[in-house]
Amino acid sequence: MNKTSKQYNTVINTCRDLFSNKMIDYGSAWRILRLPSLTDQIFIKAQRIRMMQENDVRKVDEGEVPEFIGIINYSIMALIQLEKGVAEQPDMDTTTALELYDKHVAATKALMENKNHDYGEAWREMRIASLTDLILQKLLRIKQIEDNAGKTIVSEGIDANYQDMINYAIFALIKINETVN
Repeated sequence: MNKTSKQYNTVINTCRDLFSNKMIDYGSAWRILRLPSLTDQIFIKAQRIRMMQENDVRKVDEGEVPEFIGIINYSIMALIQLEKGVAEQPDMDTTTALELYDKHVAATKALMENKNHDYGEAWREMRIASLTDLILQKLLRIKQIEDNAGKTIVSEGIDANYQDMINYAIFALIKINETVN
């Protein structure tokens, strides 16, 4: 678990640095995005990863790594939107955004640690393609919950699905980093 925690932190630091730099470049323009818009952005990234995994020919020379990072950052933005609501105008400074980012990462990492304990790090035996499919499945669940006006009967809510997608994307990046190093 200690190895996983360190690897998790390394991935998150990369994602957080990008988020911070984009906050400097663009401000909090993302605050106007409604949850379905964020979900659709994540869906596009996950679908692109799946297409890259299935096709040998690529017309844009980018790999899966930036797309997984995008899934993580958009999912964290969605968790912030769930907490704060959608803004009519950019309304958040970088310091506040990063505090909220860190808060949601901490909660998501705690969830990962609890599940890792119970599942015995089973994700380490999974293929990256399977993690991609699980992200897509979570996205379809979120879309259904959004179409149901956020109501569920017996299922976990949207927030838990975003957290699971963050963790699956982090696991995929850890696995990619292990094959490169």
